[in-house]
Amino acid sequence: MSGLKSASHVLPQALPGFEQINRYWDQGRDQAAAKILPGEYYVTSNNELIVTVLGSCVSACIRDRVFGVGGMNHFMLPISTDGKGWNGAADIVSTATRYGNYAMEHMINDILKNGGHKKHLEAKIFGGGRMMEALSDIGARNIEFVREYLSTEGIPVVSEDVGDKYPRKVMYIPSTGKAFMKRLKHLHNDTVIQRENRYRTEIAAEPVAGEVELF
Repeated sequence: MSGLKSASHVLPQALPGFEQINRYWDQGRDQAAAKILPGEYYVTSNNELIVTVLGSCVSACIRDRVFGVGGMNHFMLPISTDGKGWNGAADIVSTATRYGNYAMEHMINDILKNGGHKKHLEAKIFGGGRMMEALSDIGARNIEFVREYLSTEGIPVVSEDVGDKYPRKVMYIPSTGKAFMKRLKHLHNDTVIQRENRYRTEIAAEPVAGEVELF
């Protein structure tokens, strides 16, 4: 998608590894934008807008406040639907934590690889809504995980809008650190829930197995 023309605009070059992300020109803000779906993340060193819609999932918006490189992810912790864990694993909490670490660390590593410094990082977090009564703890678990992760890594959370029972549209500009959040009306809930259910089924079937270390 890199270099794609939209009307009279040309999108800036995407960083290596992010060419597959859906990118377009946001006419309302007159700015290049990237839209991420559940399980995706996007990192940029340009003046770009990153957009996503959250239900029970969470997004961590992280940037280097000095150099402006940063990104946004969109993930949830996997849960076992049968109470037996995955691939015979008994420790469900360990499996979910490993997945969450993977989701966070890949993005942070890409920020560091593209000019960010860990000591300059700051975060804003969004999402974790209670979208379905039967799965009321998913959003809360996602919020708890991302807060604990950032605290452990020493990355300050400078702003957040989490919990409650509505989906959110989040827009984030890493170059400035500005974030915009809109609560969506109930009529959008079914689409958000269906999308997140597909994602939840995928990660429950095959959670991440590898380990990632920050450098």
